[in-house]
Amino acid sequence: MPSDFIADLTWRGLLHQTTSEMLVGHLMTPGRLAYCGFDPTSDSLTVGNLLPITILARWQQAGHRPLVVMGGATGLIGDPSGKSSERNMIDAEKVRSNIARQRPIFTRVLDFSGKHAASIVDNADWLMRLGFVEVLRDVGKHFSVNQMVARDSVASRLASREQGISYTEFSYMILQAYDFLHLHRTAGCTVQLGGADQWGNICSGIDLIRRIVAGDAYGITNQLVTKSDGTKIGKSETGAIYLNADRTSPYRFHQFWMNASDEDALKFLRWFTFLTRGKIDEIVEVHSRNPAARTAQKAVANELTTLVHGEAETERACQCADALFGGDIRALDHRSAIEIASDLPGPRLTHAALSEGGKLVVDLLVESGLAASKREARDFLEAGAVQVNGERVALESRIAAPSLLHGTFAFIRRGKRNWAVAEFTA
Repeated sequence: MPSDFIADLTWRGLLHQTTSEMLVGHLMTPGRLAYCGFDPTSDSLTVGNLLPITILARWQQAGHRPLVVMGGATGLIGDPSGKSSERNMIDAEKVRSNIARQRPIFTRVLDFSGKHAASIVDNADWLMRLGFVEVLRDVGKHFSVNQMVARDSVASRLASREQGISYTEFSYMILQAYDFLHLHRTAGCTVQLGGADQWGNICSGIDLIRRIVAGDAYGITNQLVTKSDGTKIGKSETGAIYLNADRTSPYRFHQFWMNASDEDALKFLRWFTFLTRGKIDEIVEVHSRNPAARTAQKAVANELTTLVHGEAETERACQCADALFGGDIRALDHRSAIEIASDLPGPRLTHAALSEGGKLVVDLLVESGLAASKREARDFLEAGAVQVNGERVALESRIAAPSLLHGTFAFIRRGKRNWAVAEFTA
C-alpha cells in the first residue's frame, strides 16, 4: 500500500523544505520520477550517504520511481556545498572506478524490478557532450551572478580571503541545474531530492526548467542529520564508516550502531530503518523501560547491517560481539579473529614467534598501553581484571604458543572495554 511520502518524512523528523504547495497534489499521481545525485569522489559511500538512499527507497515504497544519478562529470568538478576549501581534483578514470565500486549498495536497498523499478544513470553521458560556448549561450544566460554569489555555499567561501572559490566550483550549480533539465526533458523527471545544503542547487534546476521548457518541477530536501553531540553521521573514533565491507567490516559497521547513545538510537530507528511505525513505537516503549538492555541500539544495528551486508553477516557480527564481550573468544573463526584484530579500538602489537618460555602478560600490558607501568600492570593482574583470549590470567602468567588463538592472536582485555591485540608471527 503506497504511503504519503511527505507525511512519512515529517513523522521521521527528516523533512526540511519543499519548493511548492502544489507538490502534494503532484504526488497524488503514482509513478512520479525523482532523482538524487551521488558524489563519486570516493570508492565507497558512507553511512551519511545511506540516508538519501533510504529516502529514495521510501519514495519507491510510496508508489513512485527512484532515479540514482552518479556524478561521473560533476565528480570531476566538486560540489562546494558544505566545503570550506577547494576539493582536490581526481581524474576521470578514478571517478569511473569509484562509480563501479559504489553501484552495488544501491541494488541492496532499492528495487530494480517491477512497475516502479529504480534506475541508475551517469551524468557524464550528457554533460561530457556539451560544448563550452553552448553552455554559456544556452544555459549560462539564465543564471544571475548576483543570485549565485548570494548562495550560502558560495558566499561563505567568498568571505574567506585565504580560500575563496574557483570559477570551476562556482560553476557547479549550473551543471547540477542542467542535470535536472536534461532528466526532465528525456525521462519526465519532476522531483529532485537532496539534503538541506542542496536547496539552492535544486531551486536553480527548477528555475532553469521553467525558463527553458516552461515545465513544472519540484524539490524536497531532508534535514542534515547529525548525532546528538553535533558531529556528522558516519564518523567514529577510528574514522568514517563505509558501506563497502572491505573498507568497514560488517562487525565494525554493526558496532557503530550498537555504540550509539540512547538519544541517537531512538532517532536512527526513524531515520534509517524500514520497520513499521507500530514496531518502532514498541521498541521505543521497551527501551524506555530498561535502557541498559540497549533494545533500540540492537534493533538499529541488526536492521541496518542486514540491509547493507545481509542476514548472514549480521549473525556473524552478533556472534563476534558475543564472543568478545561474553568472554568466549575461542569461539571466533579465523576470519572473524582477523577482522576483529583490525577493528578493535585498542592497539595492535606485532611480535616475532614466541620463544619457548612465552611472553609475560605484565610486559604486554605495558607495551599495549593498557597499563602505565609494570607496577600498575601487576595491580590489574592481582585484582583479576585481565583476560587473555577470554581466560582470566594471574600475576606471573605468560602467553605461550598453545594458548594463541588460531596460532596467532592474543586478545587482551582489561576491565570491560579496554582491549589490545598481540599478533605473533611464525
